[in-house]
Amino acid sequence: MPAMTILSTTAVPDHVRGALTRWMIEPTPGLYVGTLSARVRDELWAIVAASVGPGAAVLVHPEANEQGFALRTAGDRRRTPVDFDGLALIAFRPQDEETPPSRPSGTISPGRRR
Repeated sequence: MPAMTILSTTAVPDHVRGALTRWMIEPTPGLYVGTLSARVRDELWAIVAASVGPGAAVLVHPEANEQGFALRTAGDRRRTPVDFDGLALIAFRPQDEETPPSRPSGTISPGRRR
C-alpha cells in the first residue's frame, strides 16, 4: 500500500535528483515528498545510498512501531539515528575542535561586564 515518504538530500549527483523527481515532488532544493509503494521506495533508496558520494541523505517513511515512522541515513552526517529501547533518537557527533579565533584587543567577552 502506498504511503507518504520524505527524502532529504545534500550534495547528491544530478542523475540522482532526476531519478527522484520522476517519483516525488521537490518543494525545496534537496527535499523530496511523495506517496510511494514499499518497493519503489526501496529501489529509490538503493539508488540514493549507492551514489550519495560526498553528500548525505535521510529517508523517513511510515513504519509499524511506537513512533509510527522509520529513519534511514546514508553518507556522512553529524546527526546519526540511535535505537534506544525501540525509539529512534538522534545523536550528535562532536565537531572537530579548532582553536577559537582570537579577539582583537579591547573587546569584552559577552559574559564580562564593566
